[in-house]
Amino acid sequence: MDKIMKSWYRHVLFLLVIAAARASAVSAQQNWPTDPALLARARAILAKTPVIDSHNDLPSEILERAGGSLDVIDVAKSQPQLQTDIPRMRAGMMGAQFWSAYVENDSIRTGAALRVALRQIDMARRLTDRYPADFERALTASDIERIEKTGRIASLIGVEGGHAIENSLSALRMLYDLGVRYMTLTHNTTLDWADAALDYPRHHGMTQFGDSVVLEMNRLGMFADISHVSADVMRDVLRVSKAPVMFSHSSARALVDHPRNVPDDVLRMLPKNGGVVMVNFCPCFTAPGIDKWGTRLDSLVSALRAQGLGRNALNQRVADWQKQNPAPKVTVGDIANHIDHIKQVAGIDHIGIGSDFDGISGDHPVGLDDVSTYPVLFAELLKRGYSEDDLRKIAGLNILRAMHQMEDVSARLRAERGPSLGDVPAVRART
Repeated sequence: MDKIMKSWYRHVLFLLVIAAARASAVSAQQNWPTDPALLARARAILAKTPVIDSHNDLPSEILERAGGSLDVIDVAKSQPQLQTDIPRMRAGMMGAQFWSAYVENDSIRTGAALRVALRQIDMARRLTDRYPADFERALTASDIERIEKTGRIASLIGVEGGHAIENSLSALRMLYDLGVRYMTLTHNTTLDWADAALDYPRHHGMTQFGDSVVLEMNRLGMFADISHVSADVMRDVLRVSKAPVMFSHSSARALVDHPRNVPDDVLRMLPKNGGVVMVNFCPCFTAPGIDKWGTRLDSLVSALRAQGLGRNALNQRVADWQKQNPAPKVTVGDIANHIDHIKQVAGIDHIGIGSDFDGISGDHPVGLDDVSTYPVLFAELLKRGYSEDDLRKIAGLNILRAMHQMEDVSARLRAERGPSLGDVPAVRART
């Protein structure tokens, strides 16, 4: 199978796993048993240190479902078809949200990546500005702290997919000026300068231009987000970055052997860097046994393709198999297991929350249905012996500390040098 076909094939299998997990999650709607006293304690803690979630795809959902109209989807009211609205954000004790400006992979082929990113950023900004009693734009860690004290929810933006900059550091700077405070270096497609977790490795890490991207993000004051990248890129970024990094929505590979999760050797590198793993809720990365189930699905699809089945026939055979072999489910307890593991390997100072809500619509852990349910997870952690200080760190203090440190590095680098003027055309000329 050639390299392009391998890349496509792996991505299709990933989508099949997600679809199956969603079907399994929908059939498993139920509450997670929670001690009311622990839930009350969790709420009291989160009232003092609200949740900061680093990854929510609501802007993409509004664009896809309503063409971006906030009249059609008014999140000040209940929106049961979504996982996010303002009433449920309030119930979930939220203090800040990084909205994901997702740049679909197909925009690389069409040459529209930057335009797609701008549309998503515009959506996130309009969402924030539409509800001034509830949201306020934040650009710094101090902004988050100030806005939380007013009772509003701080709104920030992260671009999901480094192809958004189209190999241009000038574009990166313009995104920063529009309010972007993290960029996921890749999505699911390997770029000219960095390998993606779910694509064929062309560079076995980052190129020299990739180093330049990370260092310019350091200078600007933008998190280098290393969710979605290959493990080699994770290691390269931790080697190059002068500021703390983030994994905006990733979990522990030791528990679920998925390329999107963080290996233990990378977790052990985090304390020196100061970065934070914002734990993802998606069952496709967190359900016990989903990796082995995916391998079985992979084998089935390979066998069906070898038989020369057409797309419709193949899809039907896969659907029949999935009915007999449903995807493993994930619960609040499983998400807590990922937090436990990251705490054990990297330490309590390097854990946060990156739910991926509304990027996993219909696909969620039992007990973590939507943004209203964060207290359930924190009650589970209390049950496991986590202290109040531990919970405050996970809820938001860890990512705030990392952001303050990242901003300090930016101030120092800005004093030392001007914008990087890398040889972008040389990168573009690659074939």
